[in-house]
Amino acid sequence: MRISFERQLQPDWSELDRFADRTLFQTRPWLDFVAEAHGAEVCVLKVWVESQPAGYFTGLIITKLGLKILGAPFPGWTTQYLGFNLIDGVDRSVLLEPLAKFAFGELNCWHLELMDRRLTAEQVLSLGWKHRLFENTEVDLSGTEDEIFANMKGSCRTSIRKAEKSGVVVEAASDDQFADEYYRQLTEVFARQNLRPTYGVERVRQLIKHLYPSGRLLLIRARNADGECLATGIYPAFNGTMYFWGGASLRQFQILQPNEAIQWFAMRYWKERGMTVCDMGGGGEYKTKYGGTPLILPWCRHSRCGWVGMARELAQRSHFAVRRVVGRSF
Repeated sequence: MRISFERQLQPDWSELDRFADRTLFQTRPWLDFVAEAHGAEVCVLKVWVESQPAGYFTGLIITKLGLKILGAPFPGWTTQYLGFNLIDGVDRSVLLEPLAKFAFGELNCWHLELMDRRLTAEQVLSLGWKHRLFENTEVDLSGTEDEIFANMKGSCRTSIRKAEKSGVVVEAASDDQFADEYYRQLTEVFARQNLRPTYGVERVRQLIKHLYPSGRLLLIRARNADGECLATGIYPAFNGTMYFWGGASLRQFQILQPNEAIQWFAMRYWKERGMTVCDMGGGGEYKTKYGGTPLILPWCRHSRCGWVGMARELAQRSHFAVRRVVGRSF
């Protein structure tokens, strides 16, 4: 099978966004956000199979220690699925090796990372690529509000009712102070575990700057009866799926259950606007209590030569070790 790639220096974003498998993280506003936050370069490739256009690949190129890396995505980008948008009938797994060849050749990259929503661990293993498993949770929003609420765990429903009875008011936010307010609360959340947030407040400002004007970003604030802000949440959405990007709250007010109230508000808000899936952005008990279904996907990686892959793994282990040390001194 003849497979080739052609870099698009001026992509037709409207054409790309019409693909049924398009995700939020492949849209121009999100890519511009990542590019600014990490000094990355957007890379869109047109895919050809047997000399016929078959779709596109979306990623970004960054430079680490003088080596170019094609990330789709790369750890630390607070970004999930990038990768391919393809016409029906094209097997993603057969594109991986040609993609790596193009990345290491034409793009002069030394390392490639990829998490595509429609790739399986079995497909990645068959190629001999390394990968780690990304645990996620998805909540079905296609039913009625009563059905979605009934699918939640009893403790979750109780928390939502308690917040309402306690006078917690949830509202959409649009003010310039939101980023700082969210980040102050996030810092407190991490401090409870002797850690610091994995990103700075500027990352939040950049996200709002690029996503909010597109109409694809919901910022939420929960207040008590006295008007004090108890918790905040950030929820982007696109093409039928809403995403839980971040949430934070003040410990002294957690007895009022503002986090659950915010989540329920976000689900109803985006459901009214056509979203049918809520991507919780990770796994765990907190994510599944909203009636979510666990989802496990491969985050695969491939290097131009062995020592690059070893350096990549060492850098990641060192990063987590430093975070633990820094966290204890916070």
